[in-house]
Amino acid sequence: MSSTSRIITLTTDFGSRDYYVSAMKAVILGISPNVRLVDISHDIPPQDVMAAAWILKNTAFLYPPGTVHLAVVDPGVGSMRKPLLVKIRDQFFVGPDNGLFSLVMEDETSEVIELDNRSYWRDAISATFHGRDIFAPVAAWLCEQDPEEGIGKFGTELTELTRYKWAKPISDEEGIQGWIVHIDRYGNLITNIPDTLIKEKNIRSNVKIYAGNTILKKISRSYTDVPDGEAIALIGSSGMLEIAINKGSAEQMLGIEKGAPVSLVVQKNVS
Repeated sequence: MSSTSRIITLTTDFGSRDYYVSAMKAVILGISPNVRLVDISHDIPPQDVMAAAWILKNTAFLYPPGTVHLAVVDPGVGSMRKPLLVKIRDQFFVGPDNGLFSLVMEDETSEVIELDNRSYWRDAISATFHGRDIFAPVAAWLCEQDPEEGIGKFGTELTELTRYKWAKPISDEEGIQGWIVHIDRYGNLITNIPDTLIKEKNIRSNVKIYAGNTILKKISRSYTDVPDGEAIALIGSSGMLEIAINKGSAEQMLGIEKGAPVSLVVQKNVS
């Protein structure tokens, strides 16, 4: 496969005001001019590694085989943290060793390389912009080889890396305890409670859902199941339980932040 059919996605917290994203694209195109560049998001909250990890988890494996995912949310840039190249299934991930790839690596077999072969870096390395000087050129050079070719030439195999401790929901006969792990642009509060677990417990309707000071009595199908401005619990497109406001922001209206607990309590029938 040639670079004409290879894709590089970009996920950063750089925003669109500054030159940072453009500089990375310039480096990539200087090495691999026929590559296709796809912006996943540049609006990750600054230094929010977990938000970027969540977005990668929900997008990366939708892309064609051989796609390279360049992700730079790097509050530790210039420190001793390692630069990484990770292969999972038929996808490649380039970015810092700070937990950014924790969620895509969950329950997956992966090959991990520390990027220490400087011949694939730019000549001059800024201590504050590894996205341009290390990660972008590596992503581009990766697209200049066949995706079936090994990745060992880019560095040294790594067996230990930083993992974000993705808390699993707790469940028992009384219900499920989870947490808000992501808040999207609309203020929807997305939890770490998967629909598969809810189905396993068979508690879509005989349940009370506690989120902050809000109590909901069922899991609905869509936002419009409640009037405008009312709170609702539903399964979002990520397959996770979320708390939302129809045509409003649950984050603002309910005053609930990322990390807050969400409980599903089974309501037992009283005879």
